[in-house]
Amino acid sequence: MLAIAKITAKGQTTIPHEVRAALQVAPGDLIAWEIGADGTATVRRVQPLDLDYLRAIEGTLSEWAGSADEEAYRDL
Repeated sequence: MLAIAKITAKGQTTIPHEVRAALQVAPGDLIAWEIGADGTATVRRVQPLDLDYLRAIEGTLSEWAGSADEEAYRDL
């Protein structure tokens, strides 16, 4: 599915209906963005308990983000 949305001067955008339906999100729901090393972005719906967990581990995830790690684990 391809859905295109425009970003406003304030950095805001509207999530297209097709994307909201696929993610099963509604007003008040939470979403998380994950940015890949190649510049891709992944978005997913999160539950409030997921949010606490993600905040707890957020600072530790970058310790395996070096080029040596990419090389070592590329074929897994």
